[in-house]
Amino acid sequence: MNTKSCWFTVWVLCLCSFLNQQTAKAQIAPEAQRRYNAAVKLVQAGDYERAKTDLNVLIQQRGPLAPYASYHFAIAAFRQKNFAQSRLMLKQLLEYFPDWRKLNDAYYLLAAASMELGQYEEAIGVIQQISDPAFRTDITKLEQTFVPRINDLNRLKQLNKDYPGDRVVGLTLIDLIQRTASDKDDLELSDRLTNRFGVPTVATQSSTTTGAGASNQPTSTVMNPSRNSRAKGYYNIAVMFPFRVDEFDADKRARSNQYVYDLYNGIKLAKSKLQEEGITVNLFAYDLDNDANKTLELVNSPAFAQTDLIIGPLYIEPNRIASAYANQNNIVLLNPIATSNELVANQPMSFLAQPSMNQQAKKVVEHIQSLNGLRRAAIYFGASRKDSLMALAYQNELRQQNYSIVDFRKVSGTAQSMADAMKLTEKPTSTRPVNTTATISLGHVFFASSNDEDGARMLDALSRRKVSAPLVITASAFDLYRTASPTFNRRDLYLLYPDFIDTSREPVISFQEQYVAKRNTIPSVFASEGYDMMLFFGRQLAKNGLQARNRSNLRSDTDDYLLSGFDYTQTNENQIVPIVKYEDGRLVKIN
Repeated sequence: MNTKSCWFTVWVLCLCSFLNQQTAKAQIAPEAQRRYNAAVKLVQAGDYERAKTDLNVLIQQRGPLAPYASYHFAIAAFRQKNFAQSRLMLKQLLEYFPDWRKLNDAYYLLAAASMELGQYEEAIGVIQQISDPAFRTDITKLEQTFVPRINDLNRLKQLNKDYPGDRVVGLTLIDLIQRTASDKDDLELSDRLTNRFGVPTVATQSSTTTGAGASNQPTSTVMNPSRNSRAKGYYNIAVMFPFRVDEFDADKRARSNQYVYDLYNGIKLAKSKLQEEGITVNLFAYDLDNDANKTLELVNSPAFAQTDLIIGPLYIEPNRIASAYANQNNIVLLNPIATSNELVANQPMSFLAQPSMNQQAKKVVEHIQSLNGLRRAAIYFGASRKDSLMALAYQNELRQQNYSIVDFRKVSGTAQSMADAMKLTEKPTSTRPVNTTATISLGHVFFASSNDEDGARMLDALSRRKVSAPLVITASAFDLYRTASPTFNRRDLYLLYPDFIDTSREPVISFQEQYVAKRNTIPSVFASEGYDMMLFFGRQLAKNGLQARNRSNLRSDTDDYLLSGFDYTQTNENQIVPIVKYEDGRLVKIN
C-alpha cells in the first residue's frame, strides 16, 4: 500500500481489534466465531482471497456476524485495490443492516472506496452521514488526499453548491479559481469562500501547483517580526480593490472602476509569469470599497493571518487601517496607483508602486540642471487639483535648488488666454518704459496639466509670448495617440511621463499579445502597471522577503518590465521617473 493510504492502514488495525471484542459479546455459534476469527487474522496477514472466501460463508448465513463479515470482506477487497468490489459489499451491508451499531465505520470505508474510484460526489454525500465527531480528523485527511485531484472547475463548484459547509471542498475551489479562472463570478465566489474558510493549506493544494499553499491555522494578530525574513515556496497576496462585484456587468466595458479590473488582470498575468520562474503566489481578491468597518473585520479575520503582501486598499481610511496592520505584522503594503508621499511617510511597510509627485519633481530638476545654467523658471498648471499639487511640488524642489521662479500661476482656456495670463515681462525701469514688452530670459518652463488639449495650447501660448526656453510638460497634457508628430518638434520639449511604455520592446509586444488572447481587448496602462508591480514584488518576496532594512536589493535588475522598473534603494517611493523626448519619429526615454 502506498504512503498516501497510511491513514487507512492504522485506522483498520485499530478497528479490527475493537470489532472482535464486540462480536465476542454476542450469542454466536462457536463454529461461526472460530471461522470469523480465523478470517480476520487472514485479512490482517494479507491473505485476502482466503479471507474473503471464509467471510462470504458467514455473510450468506445472515447471522449476527454477517455485518462484521461484510465489513472485513470490504476491507480485504479495499486492500487488494478492488475498490469497486469493496464499495459494492459496503452498499449491501448498509442495505441489509441499516441499524448496525458500527455504521459510521462502514460509511467511512465506503467514502474511501468511492474516493478511490473518483466518485467524489458520492463519497462526500456518504461523509455527511457520519455522526461521530471522533471521525473528523480522519475525514479531513481523506478529503485532503482526494478532493484536490478534481481539476474540473464546474464539478468542484457543483460540489461546493451541494455541500456548502465542506471546508476542504471550499478551500480546494478557492485554489482552483485562483490558479485557473478569470470569470468575475468566479472571482466573487473565491472572495466569499476565502472570507468563510480562509487560505488553502498545503494539504489542499492541487498536485499541479508548484510549491505549497499557505497554512490557514489561526495565529496571533501580532506576528513574529521575522515572518518575512526568509524565502519560502509560496506567497499569499491579498488584493484589496473596490471590485464592486454586485454592480458588475460582463457586457459593459465603460465602468467607472474598470481600471481596478485592468490592474487585477495584469496582476494575474504576472502570477503566471512568476510560476514559470518557480515562484508560486496565491492571489486572494477582496472586494473592498470605502468601508473602514469591513476593512477592520477583514484584517482581523483568521483568513488574513497568513498574508505575505497587501495590494491596496485604494481609499484613505481603509488604507490607514491596512497600513497599521502591515506595520504591526511586518507585511509590505503596496499602493498601486497613488502618488502622494504622505501614504508612506512614517509607514515603514508601505510602498508606492508609482513615483510620488515629489519624486517626479526631484527627477525633473536633476535633468533640467544638465540643460543650461540659467536658474530662472516659470511654472504653470491646469485646472485640476492634481495639476496644482504637481506644480507646488515642483516649485518646492526648485526653491531647494536655489532657482528663481519668475511666474507661478494657473492657466487655462485658449492659447491666447494662456498667453495673456503669463507675467513674463521685465519690470519697468528708468531705461525701460512701462509699455516695453521684452520677455524675461528663462532657463525653462514647467507645465502640469491633466487636460490632453492643454499641451498644444501651451506650445502656442509660449510662441505668442516669444519664449524660446525648453518646456517640461506632463505627458497627460497631450493626447499622444492623436497629436501630430510635428507638434513635438516645435521646441526643446521634454515630457514627464511616469507611465511611459515603449511599445517597440519585445516584452511589451509579448504581453500585449498574451493579454489580447486572454481578454480579447488591448491592455490599458493599468493592466501593464498591475503586471509590473506583481512581477517585481513577487520576485522580491522570493529573493529576500521584502526586508526594507536591506535596501540594496530593492530595485529591478532585469529589462523585462513593461514600464521603466522600480527602485526603492533610498525610499519607499519608486525612484524611477521617465523623462521622454521625441526623437527620430518616436518617443524615447532619455534619463
